[in-house]
Amino acid sequence: MTIAANLPIATRRSSDLSKHPAEVFAEAENHPVTVTRRDGEALVLMSQREAEGRARLLDFAAQLITVTLDDSGTLAERMAKSFPWMLALSPADRETCAQDLVDAARASFSTGQPHLAIAELTSWKETAAAVAAGLGNADLEWLDGDDAAEAVERP
Repeated sequence: MTIAANLPIATRRSSDLSKHPAEVFAEAENHPVTVTRRDGEALVLMSQREAEGRARLLDFAAQLITVTLDDSGTLAERMAKSFPWMLALSPADRETCAQDLVDAARASFSTGQPHLAIAELTSWKETAAAVAAGLGNADLEWLDGDDAAEAVERP
């Protein structure tokens, strides 16, 4: 499983880039484009968002590898060492978070879609921040039955 599993989707000649730059750039905004050259190694053109997503996924993978090399404690305990924000979660939520992050990383690497793992990581980190801020202790009032069907005007 590699990040480059699905890279690149399109191939263009360097002459296409010089003759039709807007078309090639528009294509590169959607997915990486390999630009082949006669006088050198092929280059890959991609958006900054794509490059940053891949870099964040590699960083996340490095942290997961560090976690797996440690053999003391449960997966959640080991992950909390690399991701200290997890300590704001309850022990049960730490276990769920750890497994969700591993599953999302596997999905990201197997599909070449960095956003799957990054979204899961961000979601759990934001949840931990909300719990740490005390938002998890608020009493919620759930509306059910006829109360839930009441229309509310747009603010």
